[in-house]
Amino acid sequence: MDATKPGPDRTTKAEGPPDPRRWWALGALVIGLLVVGLDTTIINVAMPTMSDQLGASTGDLQWIADSYIVVFAALMLPAGLIGDRYGRRRFLLVGLAIFGVGSVVGALVGSVEGVIAARALMGVGGAFIMPLSLSILPSLFPAAERGKAISVWAASTALGIPLGPILGGLLLEHFWWGSVFLINIPMVALALLVCTVLLPVSRSADAPKVDIAVTTLVVTGLTTLIFALIEAPEWGWSDARVLALFGAAGLLIVGLAVRETRARQPMIDFRLFHDRNFLWGTVAALVPSFAMAGVLFLIPQRFQSVDGHNALGTGLRLLPLLGGLFVTALSGDRLVPRFGYKVVIPSGLLVLGTGLLMGAAGSVHDGYGWTACWLTVTGLGIGLSLVPSMDAVMANLAPERAGMGSALVQTLRQVAGALGVAILGSVLASAYLDRLDTSGRPGRVVGAARDSIGGAAKVAGHGADPALLDSAREAFVHGMNLSLLICGVAALVLTVAVATFLPRRAGGDPASAGDPTVPGESEHDREGVLHP
Repeated sequence: MDATKPGPDRTTKAEGPPDPRRWWALGALVIGLLVVGLDTTIINVAMPTMSDQLGASTGDLQWIADSYIVVFAALMLPAGLIGDRYGRRRFLLVGLAIFGVGSVVGALVGSVEGVIAARALMGVGGAFIMPLSLSILPSLFPAAERGKAISVWAASTALGIPLGPILGGLLLEHFWWGSVFLINIPMVALALLVCTVLLPVSRSADAPKVDIAVTTLVVTGLTTLIFALIEAPEWGWSDARVLALFGAAGLLIVGLAVRETRARQPMIDFRLFHDRNFLWGTVAALVPSFAMAGVLFLIPQRFQSVDGHNALGTGLRLLPLLGGLFVTALSGDRLVPRFGYKVVIPSGLLVLGTGLLMGAAGSVHDGYGWTACWLTVTGLGIGLSLVPSMDAVMANLAPERAGMGSALVQTLRQVAGALGVAILGSVLASAYLDRLDTSGRPGRVVGAARDSIGGAAKVAGHGADPALLDSAREAFVHGMNLSLLICGVAALVLTVAVATFLPRRAGGDPASAGDPTVPGESEHDREGVLHP
């Protein structure tokens, strides 16, 4: 069992022929990751239904999505450090249990505020599940197998994405919206059982302590920033309240950086970014995370409120994005050893940018064929850039820093995802309000139409006001195209930067790996590998 106090590292060097127990342990992590991935997209498919049945505005929907992501991002660093010091398996199980409780609460509440609170509680659980499942991998696998293990980890995270829309669509066809929360319960129960039985003990006594002040700065800084981004379209980008929130968020984040760079034993070790592999691997992982979160927020609303598909049809129409992601995510471990990170990662970002720019050229009259095409290209780019980026990040991390390093990267990825929803949602909302024509309509209709595309479809659909419905659809697609354009340009700019600054050979690049251990590891660097 995991000790309740930090103890000496439990170490075994992962060399020699592959031990099947490593893959059994990875299978246990896969089940836990499915829970997180499933909830990422099942909630997106349910949002149009929530907008209708709960009266949620676009801003409310952004908070339903971001309450989970903000808490998730803010707590991953302390969660990763707690797991490193006191037992990764123990706190992975704690995270799964908290996630399950949040799912029950989400299914039982009947208000927007209740759903937001439940999602935040689930974010607490996810904050333990995601970094600890990744930080265990360097302890389980030698460098020669690490790339494949991380590919499986990334693919497992993504596996919940196609299951989410499909299961969500099936549930919403027959049950109320709360069923999208209840589906998590059997998954959590199975993950708790399998992880308890198969995962090895893994911890590091050398992990930094959790700093309450730093955690507070992270939570308040991120929450303030996301709040400003979500409210800016409604209040106005030049509104004094919005500017004050942006200023406060900037001060909190700068204060965090100053405190940690001066600390003797920082909770967030910014020295990790002195390694160009870690720095540019992290940067390269942010744009796919930003783009995928934004696309998955925008596209379900387009499919349901503009194109008129039901929840199940929406889930099925997301499969080209997810199929493309799977193809490249699972082939990354074969491409990187042959071509290296410096070729594969920029190539993935280039493909991603191309797919997003294709999407930005769409119109309200596009058939699904064109949408499926650009979603497939976008998915190929996400998988080809994200998985090798994560492998490059983990390549040189010593296991005693694996929890902090993986939590730092996952935190930044979740921040990128939250910003993807907040920024692109705000761009969409601003463009939608600017283009929507509500002249001559009564106040009740104007208010509903301006709240969201779902509100416009509700008051203007079924022949009630075809002109208003057409205007709302055109305005929504205009805002979505502008959002996709921003994503596509960002991906192309990053392509040039990563191709220029990423080292030709990472220290742990599988293309140059001859030793089955990660470069620089000692006998005491692989803790808690496998215990009968």
